[in-house]
Amino acid sequence: MNYDELIPKKIRDIEPSGIRKFFDIAQHIPDVISLSIGEPDFKTPWAARKEAINILERGKTAYTANSGLMPLRKAVCGYLSDFIHTDYEPENEIIITVGGSEAIDLAVRALIEPGCEVLVPEPSFVCYSPIVRMMGGTPVPIVTKAEDKFRLTAKALKEKITDKTRMLVLPYPNNPTGAVMRRGDLEKIAEVLRGTNIIVASDEIYAEMTYNGEKHVSIAEIDGMKERTLVISGFSKAYAMTGWRLGYIAGPQPIIKQMLKLHQYCIMSSPTVSQYAAVAAIENCKQDVKHMVEEYDMRRRLCVKAFNDMGLSCFEPEGAFYVFPCIKSTGMSSEEFCEKLVYDKKVAVVPGNAFGESGEGFVRVSYAYSVQHLETAFSRIREFLKEIQS
Repeated sequence: MNYDELIPKKIRDIEPSGIRKFFDIAQHIPDVISLSIGEPDFKTPWAARKEAINILERGKTAYTANSGLMPLRKAVCGYLSDFIHTDYEPENEIIITVGGSEAIDLAVRALIEPGCEVLVPEPSFVCYSPIVRMMGGTPVPIVTKAEDKFRLTAKALKEKITDKTRMLVLPYPNNPTGAVMRRGDLEKIAEVLRGTNIIVASDEIYAEMTYNGEKHVSIAEIDGMKERTLVISGFSKAYAMTGWRLGYIAGPQPIIKQMLKLHQYCIMSSPTVSQYAAVAAIENCKQDVKHMVEEYDMRRRLCVKAFNDMGLSCFEPEGAFYVFPCIKSTGMSSEEFCEKLVYDKKVAVVPGNAFGESGEGFVRVSYAYSVQHLETAFSRIREFLKEIQS
């Protein structure tokens, strides 16, 4: 068999995730300290776990409606109304998905075809551009910079729009930088988009994790933007429910209707037990989320201070649970730095260029780990820096 002839070139040309590369390396190194994966170290709150146990004991394990349990859709719509002040109809403006990842995939597959361009601020999460390429579209990176707090500016956006632009991905709070868009920033972005036929895929999976007293603002709540915005989120990060694989997408009914067809044929429905647990999470776990965010905030400040004290300039993130220190002073590339660090000192972090070429010269460090875990890693990184500088 000639497998190269069977596999489409556009699939063969897609590189594996740079995040998973270093996670996999770490799996084979004894006593490694990994700061590479964005997975909460907290257990799923008990109220959600208890409801899942109850549902299993009652044998409620059949398929749900394709778009999800109505009680969950209503709960999500109520949550969005309270949290981002935007109202959605549970009957036809929301789909419960297999994680936020499926929601992103649905958004791209429903709207992108060969010849379309999708604007992707970078550095950003690794999946957007590959999914666009899989659909025959062209991802167009928009470089964001530390001096702009890694925020997308209206000027940079305007310069990249062409008559082929179909979608803007808006990944804030941002992975890997921790950047957050404020209302004033979003109003300027909205002004650029008004009068165009561009849809915004607003990935808000880290929306609950903002710091310094600032609350998350969704572009969907800016005047005139709900009709052109797909809000993507889920339960993995805020509720520490990564393995439950549950997310959602909310948006205009004509687009949601098309996405539902894709979801029907490819997925059928999201995990039933997870959906019941998610209802309990929304209704009963606010204090759990508050506690986790307070803990992340403490770790965030610890990380920023540690890297700045080491001489690795570190932008202060305002959201998510990552820091993005600059390693240019070492004279190494991001890839070289990460490989040498994991093999020499058994600390795994992710090279910044895994999140786009503009991430070169940085590394991503997740602080979704215990303080003891972080401090052990910092001690090893300090030793590493002394050795390479001597």
